[in-house]
Amino acid sequence: MCVRLGTGTPDRAEATLPLTGTVRTTDSFPGPLTGRGTEHPQRMSVDGVLALLRSIRADTGPGRGVAGLLAHEDLPSDVLATLEDEVLRVRGTVTRMARREHELSALFSSARELAEEREPALLLRRLVQRAHDLLGTDVAYVASFEQPSGVLVIHEAVGSVTPELMGVRVPPGKGLAMKVAQSRAACRSTRYMQDHGIEHDDEVDAVIDGEGIVSMVGVPMLAGDDVVGVLVAANRSVRTFSTEEIALLSAFADHASVVLQTARLLDEAVVSAAAAEQACAELTRQTSAMERTAAVHSELTAAVLRGGSAQEVADILGGVLRRRITILDRRGTPLADSGGRAAAAAEPLEDGERTGFPAAIRAALRESRRTGQCVPLREGASGLAVAVVAGESLMGAILVDDGEIALTPADRRTVERASQIVALLTLRQEAVADAEERVRGELVSDLLGARSVYRHELLLRARSRGIRIDELRTPVVVIVDPEHRRAALRAAHDIVPGGLAGEHEGTVVVLLSEAPGSAADLVRTRLAATLGCPLLVVAGPAGTPESLADRFDLARRCARLLGALGRTDTVATTDGYAPYLALFGSGREDLGAFISQTLGPVIDWDAERGTDLVATLLGFVEANASPTRTARNLGLHTNTVLQRLDRITTLLGESWRDAEPLFRISIAARLHQLAAVV
Repeated sequence: MCVRLGTGTPDRAEATLPLTGTVRTTDSFPGPLTGRGTEHPQRMSVDGVLALLRSIRADTGPGRGVAGLLAHEDLPSDVLATLEDEVLRVRGTVTRMARREHELSALFSSARELAEEREPALLLRRLVQRAHDLLGTDVAYVASFEQPSGVLVIHEAVGSVTPELMGVRVPPGKGLAMKVAQSRAACRSTRYMQDHGIEHDDEVDAVIDGEGIVSMVGVPMLAGDDVVGVLVAANRSVRTFSTEEIALLSAFADHASVVLQTARLLDEAVVSAAAAEQACAELTRQTSAMERTAAVHSELTAAVLRGGSAQEVADILGGVLRRRITILDRRGTPLADSGGRAAAAAEPLEDGERTGFPAAIRAALRESRRTGQCVPLREGASGLAVAVVAGESLMGAILVDDGEIALTPADRRTVERASQIVALLTLRQEAVADAEERVRGELVSDLLGARSVYRHELLLRARSRGIRIDELRTPVVVIVDPEHRRAALRAAHDIVPGGLAGEHEGTVVVLLSEAPGSAADLVRTRLAATLGCPLLVVAGPAGTPESLADRFDLARRCARLLGALGRTDTVATTDGYAPYLALFGSGREDLGAFISQTLGPVIDWDAERGTDLVATLLGFVEANASPTRTARNLGLHTNTVLQRLDRITTLLGESWRDAEPLFRISIAARLHQLAAVV
């Protein structure tokens, strides 16, 4: 069967071969092929046509050529040449279409992976691999910008033979990749190392030379108006990249830019998620701290309302902060300790030989009073301190020991609020104590002011406070500096249960049931431990409640007498000074004048020469004016005593041994001795 190469009707078993490279209907075919010198259209057999079609779809060349395939056909040579040109053209078109189909298939696969794959690094690696395979290059790599330096860094590479290519940093303005990024357009170089149109960098060129790269082409990876990187294909031999290859590489670059943009967005999302998680954790922590702080504040407020103590505050803080809390009063005496040690000690902190706040605590409290905040202890001490302040008055301190976990700002604020609570508790306790002191002071004043039998209402008032007036046998007078009087009065209330203390006519008075000597020692011991200042304590004689006023007056006069003698820090009873109280008033001037008038020459002689005539005189009086007994009592020779007595006679006159002068001299000598014992 043959096919005619010419125009014919569609219903005939003939075919014509177009020579333009496009498929057209027979109506558009050119006129029939005719050979030279012939006027008749040429005919081919069906086998010849099929052979031509097979040669068009063959992967290799036609081998024998069209002339060889159609040797059995009776066709002129010019017709065979025309057919061979047309076959080659159509074959090229088919090859390009097949390659285009393969490229589109690769792009579609890449697009599908962009939609399905969630790992940016894997996507980028596959994109570079496809670009490497489809373009048939030796090397392909992608470089992205590193912020904020603006340096291009190679992240993925396929076909590299040296490890140095990965991680290469291309500085701004250097290399082909940076030129592509800055121009936002594709750039190719047939001989890169000799290309003077590109700014070279020694380090980058060393890596390129190590890879043996000769020709390169790069395309930008765009994300909107921003260049996020560059996709580069390179050969180790001279190669001129075609426009179609650049277009294909640009398509992959677009996909790669999507990957980088996705990776950046994912990184930002991860960072944002981490920041949000951290913020949520911080918010949770702060909320928990606020709730804990609010709960602690509620407990502390409740402690104030129910009349709690400093120990309760220390226990609450210690339980919440998980560390030891110590609360001190204004003198540095521990009031409470969450460790349970303050109640047992209850003594002022010591700093060398002085009592009160140690130097480190004093320094911290000064700063805390100024700022109202917790202040770390320095000078070798550890922990925190916050001042307990009411107005301008320092009322104490709260000490916080170090713990395993550092205190948060909320914990510090809790301690600062606790200092306010302690101040409120202290003010409340002081107000109660002031009221109690006032009531007890009034009771003491009423008892000491009543010269007759105490009234029935005094008995009832005393019993309402647990005091039995009929058991208060001994009045004790306390003489202290005015600035310590209030503290002494407050400390006196807690000396013994059932005792009564108050201020009467400017003097601190304590009424006790103990004997005078024991009562005086007890009062001095307790007050000295609290005050740490000079104390003159004098106990009056024991007796009935009806005579309290008289016995108080006697004790006060005795205290004044001792004060006139210069003894301001001692303990005494009125029994030892009764004769002198009966003879003299309590004025220091009267006593001094009497002593000077009676024994002045003798005292002056002792002072000037360092002798002991006054002691000899006292011994002579106590020995009933017997020189021998005086010498024996003083441990001296009798002649020594006689010589001293002669000296006294010279100083005082011949009549000093008479009964009246000797009495006066004995009294003056005793008073002088009392004044010397401080």
